[in-house]
Amino acid sequence: MLSRIALYGRMGSHCRLCLSTPNNLMKLPLAALYLLGACCAFAAGPSFDAQVIFPPQPLHAHSSSIVELPDGRLMTCWYIGSGERTADDVKVQAAYLRPGAGQWDPPFTLADTPGFPDTNPVLFVDREKRLWFFWATILDNRWEGALLKLRISADGGKQQPIRWDYSDNLLLIPCDFAAKVSPVLQGLSTTLATGKDKAEVDAAIGNASNKLLNRLGWMPRIHPLQLRSGRVLVPLYSDTYNLSLIAITDDGGLNWRASEPLISLGGVQPSLVVRKDGTIIAYMRDNGPPPQRAMVGESHDDGVTWSEIVDSDIPNPGSSLEVIALRDGSWCMVLNDTEEGRHRLSVWLSVDEGKTWPWKRTLENAPPKTGSYSYPSLLQTRDGLIHVTYSSSSREAPQAPELQTIKHAKFTSEWVKHGGAAAR
Repeated sequence: MLSRIALYGRMGSHCRLCLSTPNNLMKLPLAALYLLGACCAFAAGPSFDAQVIFPPQPLHAHSSSIVELPDGRLMTCWYIGSGERTADDVKVQAAYLRPGAGQWDPPFTLADTPGFPDTNPVLFVDREKRLWFFWATILDNRWEGALLKLRISADGGKQQPIRWDYSDNLLLIPCDFAAKVSPVLQGLSTTLATGKDKAEVDAAIGNASNKLLNRLGWMPRIHPLQLRSGRVLVPLYSDTYNLSLIAITDDGGLNWRASEPLISLGGVQPSLVVRKDGTIIAYMRDNGPPPQRAMVGESHDDGVTWSEIVDSDIPNPGSSLEVIALRDGSWCMVLNDTEEGRHRLSVWLSVDEGKTWPWKRTLENAPPKTGSYSYPSLLQTRDGLIHVTYSSSSREAPQAPELQTIKHAKFTSEWVKHGGAAAR
């Protein structure tokens, strides 16, 4: 029967199966159908499609996260309101893309704490097909007052509205924090002249031994990583100290502990990816001094301790990036590959676990200060396609108001390797 199946791809769509008679498809076992669907996606040539999740509008819409639910729907969420941490109307919205649908369903509210901004939402589906939802509620209109929250849906978000079986604050106690962090901050302070940056670093040094500030202010941004052991690692960062740590659970989210801090001069919003030898690599946004490069560290004990964090040769303008391992063993990164500005968003591919990135293709590119495309959330679905959602803002004219939305793009690895610029 397989010899009678023709595989073909078309731009902006999954591959399709054409059988000599429609009834043949019904005779295939379910497992074979899944296999054929995956084969189609991987067999497809260059394929790309992009659309906005909701019409561009004047509210601030930012920091999306995308997952594939166990029932095949895509789900993405973001925060939206009249500002960020300082605007008490900020809430988390979400939307679904159903299998075979041409557009996303209308957005709905996923979290809204009255009188407080809800920001930085992150979605995650574990191997038990449970849906996790992390976000930060800002208590005092400062990032330093972020309270980390977690909900878990045991049925993977199948019910509508979503039934949350577990809901709680995610509280961490970083061990010996001041002893580990203060020397790094002192070193940074000595490199800075007088001014705002030095004042912020000196304030962080003074706060390093503050128990409340050590335990508040940790925010999510990038997808968690689940290891073979079942351990879940949740990348977090703090604007209080401008550095990162990992929240670790070995019992499905009931109990948590903090990793050693990822000590750096401004490495935040880590994205975690695992090498074949088990080494975990963290790629981080660079909020530190020049050169503006993505910062990199590694862990050899499943995320508990981390190496020295160093600059890579990957440009970074102080903007979030994400890296994932694809099922064929290659790595995919989506990033603002500039040293200044978020006007260009690109996809990079590596076949040697990040040592080199020979394939690069532009997702979005606008003249500086006319458009911004940032904060990508990256996913490979079961059919092999790569999906990314990201913040998109633009002006129709230099003096026109800025309009914002969340955009969704899907493509194949072959599209990235094909080169050239994506149609906008």
